[in-house]
Amino acid sequence: MRLKDRVAIVTGASRGIGRAIAAGLAREGAAVIVNNSNPSSDGLAEEVVRTICGAGGRAAPLRADVADLAEHHRLVAAAVTQFGRLDILVNNAGVEFREPFLRTRPETWDRTLAVNLKGPYFLSQKAAEAMMGSGGGKIINISTVHDHHPLRDRSAYAISKGGLMMLTKSLAFELAEHGILVNAISPGAILTDMNREALSVPENLNRCLGKIPLKRLGAADDIVGAAVFLASSESDYVTGATLYIDGGMLLY
Repeated sequence: MRLKDRVAIVTGASRGIGRAIAAGLAREGAAVIVNNSNPSSDGLAEEVVRTICGAGGRAAPLRADVADLAEHHRLVAAAVTQFGRLDILVNNAGVEFREPFLRTRPETWDRTLAVNLKGPYFLSQKAAEAMMGSGGGKIINISTVHDHHPLRDRSAYAISKGGLMMLTKSLAFELAEHGILVNAISPGAILTDMNREALSVPENLNRCLGKIPLKRLGAADDIVGAAVFLASSESDYVTGATLYIDGGMLLY
């Protein structure tokens, strides 16, 4: 087990990519704080925990909105109190609003940046403080290919993820001396609840597949191997990097 005795927080872990990563880390031996952001997803987070524990793993649910900086202490404290330490933080929680630039509202911009960029920045700060007490750790930011390639009608989202790329590099630079490695995973077209409705339209699906050399959508489980690698000792000389998992989408 590559993550035996490690402790992780995965934000936005009640569904999609976050859920898959939480389960993947647990299979490799990590104890996992399964984070969700609102009461409507409490049941989903508890289901993730039941699945992990039913397979012999360790996990606990915790609702906290990463956009609320006051909640960050509770998240980190939950890992330390329940499992004794914190070794891994996966900043996965994210929001996306479909609004053309000319009609983007200030409140949409504020919410997008709060969840996708400000939240990861300050949660990483709290997590790093805890990791320093146990000799170091790993921070993994879940971004998107749109940290590199613009996305029509979702400019605020793409801008937030572009910022997350620089956040990854900046934190890697400053935290290396403390034994904390910071990397990112940027998925391409992964089928999740966020895009399932849009991709159920054949025209949209075919347009998307036309941009992917492997000619298939990704699944949340396609991200897990990279997350386990970056969380484990196998990546102990990797920091400030972004791994694109996109079926070749960016080759276009």
